[in-house]
Amino acid sequence: MHKIPLLGQTLSELTQLAKDLGMPAFTGKQLAEWIYSKRVCSIDEMTNISVRNRTLLNQTYEVGRYAPVQQQASVDGTVKFLFKTQKGHLIESVFIPEDDRATLCISSQVGCKMNCLFCMTGKQGFTANLTAHEILNQFYSIPQSEELTNIVFMGMGEPFDNLENVMKTNTILSADYGIGWSPKRITVSSIGLIPKMKVFLDNSDCHLAISMHSPFDEERLRLMPVQKPYPIASVINELKNYDFSKQRRVSFEYIMFNGVNDTQRHAAEIVRMLKGITCRANLIRFHAIPNIDLQTSPDDKMIAFRDYLTNNGVMTTIRKSRGEDIFAACGMLSSTHNKENL
Repeated sequence: MHKIPLLGQTLSELTQLAKDLGMPAFTGKQLAEWIYSKRVCSIDEMTNISVRNRTLLNQTYEVGRYAPVQQQASVDGTVKFLFKTQKGHLIESVFIPEDDRATLCISSQVGCKMNCLFCMTGKQGFTANLTAHEILNQFYSIPQSEELTNIVFMGMGEPFDNLENVMKTNTILSADYGIGWSPKRITVSSIGLIPKMKVFLDNSDCHLAISMHSPFDEERLRLMPVQKPYPIASVINELKNYDFSKQRRVSFEYIMFNGVNDTQRHAAEIVRMLKGITCRANLIRFHAIPNIDLQTSPDDKMIAFRDYLTNNGVMTTIRKSRGEDIFAACGMLSSTHNKENL
């Protein structure tokens, strides 16, 4: 029988746990400090908690740190990690070092329900939501954990489809008893589940990234089934109710498909739609996945598209592809191909 992980529990949950075991309430704060600030891997390392109480905790609980079961390094320094959850599911996350930044691209689900045409995770189908413990373990259990400066929820899954555990994770990371990160170091990416998006925006200061991929209804629907219940125009209209002119940012992710969504007509419509929102656009090269007949736009088209958007008031960058050689780039994460190797 698996023990209950302490990693992923909030200060109030740890305090209640201590009380339930007959320990002083302040033991909850000690537990949080050992787990999140001092990053211990076992209860026995918590030396300011009595031996009796540590023995009591060890009967039912564990810190819950699990090292990745595989890792692959890219020629560009990107590292992809494969984790196994307590129930035996497999998930991937990606460490991306760059100059003075070290970003972890983190997963929130095993697979994904959204079935976007261009995404390997969607082809895998949906298996389970990750708990806050399983999300945080990706952060705490990679060798580069203490180097990290940023997290992006752009790994496997749709974060707003698992909003409760994503929000809990971000609360712990930014809490004084956690590691005290600014929420501005965390970006949550979504395809635009409007009700959950509103809950997130009303209750979080983390950055938001919205997957657009086409400004036109029928085209986006062919790429992304979510367009039917939550059209991109409705997502953008909802975002206009929020202020992104200060520290919190909203950005729009745009994978460029040659001959599909990379014309000036598309660029002009994006400029029209985003008028009135302080935002940025990130253009992303499409990384080929099996059995999907799409190609990335050539560099000259991407540069022209970027320049048109920027010259018309939408600050735009072309995101550098990382980790494509190890299937770690945008849209390429999938844990199904690993199962036979474990």
